[in-house]
Amino acid sequence: MRDFTGHGIGPTLHESPQILHFGPPHKGLRLKEGMVITIEPMVNIGLYNSELDNNGWTARTVDGSLSAQYEHTIAITKEGPLLLTDQGEACSFSK
Repeated sequence: MRDFTGHGIGPTLHESPQILHFGPPHKGLRLKEGMVITIEPMVNIGLYNSELDNNGWTARTVDGSLSAQYEHTIAITKEGPLLLTDQGEACSFSK
């Protein structure tokens, strides 16, 4: 799915930078010490195009195929990335 991305985390939930989950390797944003970001890949069985329900929150694939999304929050430290979310959190499925 390409309509949604990971993002920075700060005083508000969704901040810059935008973290894309697609594109050519080694051409994306360079991560720097001090950043706190989410990665939120979404995998679809069918098309990657999406639409929002009337509630403005629920996203679905336009072809109705199954989709799964997983999210982690990561701090970029001098020692490397630090996973801030539990391995068992936040898995959702929609059809």
